Amino acid sequence: MAEGGYARQPDGSVVVALSLPRPCSEGTRVRVLVHAANRPRALTRLRNLGMRAVYLRGNGQPPTPDEVTAVLHHPEGLVWRAAPDDDTESWHPIAALLRPCTPRQRCAPSLPEVAPVLPG
Repeated sequence: MAEGGYARQPDGSVVVALSLPRPCSEGTRVRVLVHAANRPRALTRLRNLGMRAVYLRGNGQPPTPDEVTAVLHHPEGLVWRAAPDDDTESWHPIAALLRPCTPRQRCAPSLPEVAPVLPG
């Protein structure tokens, strides 16, 4: 389940912030911001991009004022950042997160190392 929250805007729209696992990286999370007319529509926008198991329960980590400003000034209204606490990192368009994984980035299950068996 994603950790996150939302902030209602004066015009009635909402900004939803979620911490999601980063595709092609084990254990890494990204902060995703979505601007939409309402909370269900914001989650639908993410699900339509292939993030099927996205749910928001509660308002434990609402977006900060800086995050709200970032998503409201983006033309798509959908941005992400790998280090949510690092103010020096820029916000990226969602297309940069959803690019296909390179072979080096693919999440391969870790196999135990086995010593080679020598004949003899």
